[in-house]
Amino acid sequence: MARHIVATVDEIAPGQRRVVSVNGREIGIFNVDGEYFAVGNRCPHEGASLCKGRVVGLVEASEPGAYRYSRRGELIRCPWHGWEFDLRTGRSWCEPDRTKVRSYELKVEPGGALVEGELRAETFPVSIEKQYIVVEV
Repeated sequence: MARHIVATVDEIAPGQRRVVSVNGREIGIFNVDGEYFAVGNRCPHEGASLCKGRVVGLVEASEPGAYRYSRRGELIRCPWHGWEFDLRTGRSWCEPDRTKVRSYELKVEPGGALVEGELRAETFPVSIEKQYIVVEV
């Protein structure tokens, strides 16, 4: 797998998303209260642009009329047919064992860590102030 810088942390505010293209694949990057998640931008049901859907939470009921709302902003709802997928795992909320959208490993790394490597050439002082969001594809 290769690592790709897709954004800086200040480019995707909490509650926001960005769709990026990595090696010909569209991937949605989501900021859920400072945690970042990446999922493929294609609904497995009928191919809709999943990341255009509404970001929602989980509504559960222990009995009729007793609703509880949790996991705010952690599910994405397909804009075509309303299928919901967990941004953390890519799994369908309704059929978690059968249906899922591709999820990707995502990390936030300081800029200085990205310039370190095995090959070295003449170097010059560089100031790196941002933190970058890096996806593995």
